[in-house]
Amino acid sequence: MKTILRILVLSITVIAFSCKKTFLELTPISNANAENFYKTKADFDLAVNAAYNSLYTIYAPEGSVSYTSEQMSDNAIVYNISGIEADKWAFKDYALRPANTMVYQFWQEYYKALYNINIVLSKIETADLDAAYKDGVKAEMMFLRGLYYFDMVRIWGDVPLVLTPISGEESYSILRSPQADVYNQIIKDVQYAVDKLPVASKITVKGKASKGAAQTLLGEIYLTKGDKASAATALKEVYNSSEYALLPTYASLWGPTVKNTKESVFEIQYLGGSSSNPYSRYYQIFFPNTNIFSFYGGGMNQVTDDLWNEYEAGDVRRDLSIALGYQNGSVFVSQKYPKKWTDPTAIIQGGTAIANNNFMVYRYADVLLMLAEATGDASYLNQVRARAGVPLYGTASYPSATYPTLDLAIEHERRVELALEFHRWFDLKRTGRAIPVLTAKGKSVTQNKLVLPIPEIVRTQNPAVAQNPSY
Repeated sequence: MKTILRILVLSITVIAFSCKKTFLELTPISNANAENFYKTKADFDLAVNAAYNSLYTIYAPEGSVSYTSEQMSDNAIVYNISGIEADKWAFKDYALRPANTMVYQFWQEYYKALYNINIVLSKIETADLDAAYKDGVKAEMMFLRGLYYFDMVRIWGDVPLVLTPISGEESYSILRSPQADVYNQIIKDVQYAVDKLPVASKITVKGKASKGAAQTLLGEIYLTKGDKASAATALKEVYNSSEYALLPTYASLWGPTVKNTKESVFEIQYLGGSSSNPYSRYYQIFFPNTNIFSFYGGGMNQVTDDLWNEYEAGDVRRDLSIALGYQNGSVFVSQKYPKKWTDPTAIIQGGTAIANNNFMVYRYADVLLMLAEATGDASYLNQVRARAGVPLYGTASYPSATYPTLDLAIEHERRVELALEFHRWFDLKRTGRAIPVLTAKGKSVTQNKLVLPIPEIVRTQNPAVAQNPSY
């Protein structure tokens, strides 16, 4: 079967970069080669896959979603001596400043990804190609654009809403759009993807977006907006589609050869074996910052005792998600770290672990827990708990003294079921629980600090771009 990897491993350059950069870090559409490129189906196939390639950056183990969702939550800290250490520590300490280099890096990565998406959308409209093919291309690009703007509006709040490839000069007229306008565009994009994408079983290129992936994204968007009825409608479509199911055991979800299972809803594809492949970096980056396997671990998302202690007695998910430490010769070093993406078979090339593990952005357990949140029906929650072998909510054995309401039960379940999968901070923000939960654990969180600062260089280049309060 074809996979997206066989295309993505090609080194393709479809857009030339101008020497002039703007506050959005966009590429002006002045390249004659670009004008001549977007003609055939093969051209668009390459361009679409180049747009998907941005997932490797956005959802990287040191990407924007990892830093915000885990470092800014109560799940993880970082022990990383590379780069500007203070800028990395600032996320977990809520000590971010507009000059933070990581914040600017993340901003650049999103707008570069959006440029590639927008140019495909602009060129496909006038392409002399089959209408159904054009609809499919548009749907895939709108799914990605909706996903990225959903990340951005939760990370920064108001953001510049760019929907076409623009010149450097044009970019200066685009200021931050209100969150309401950004959400309206996100929903428009993702609804188009829902209407036009095929169901998962009809996808022939693994890693591409499906109708179920778009419906899941739409459900989370509506949950975030507080529209539980619309969220339930979208998520029930996924539930009733018969396209997805929980795997029999939690252990069967993880491993370097576990890919695109019945539980996977949207999954980023990686291929180990050679440094020329798009190999997985989660294993090495999440390993403690030491060199015992001929590679230095990145020390990213090292697990807090608070997350370890969240698990109930006998919950098998804890030991399948978190390693207690590592053996250094005859000495065991205690340092908790994520183990879901461990690849003991990875070859080591030049101090780099060339791992094979995929990364699931969405999986069916997440759908079930969002359905429980949207509907108030504990039966969805209990499907997840039954798989884990822990007492069902509403039974005498359930720890109701600790989690006395369904809302708290769902919050707990999402934390342990989806631990370290880039959800926690977004979950706490969505439910309005970020400030009470995180301040109780010593984090200096305020409402204003629940969004990142606009990068200093952005406002230097265009002072008309407003800064977030408290920055």
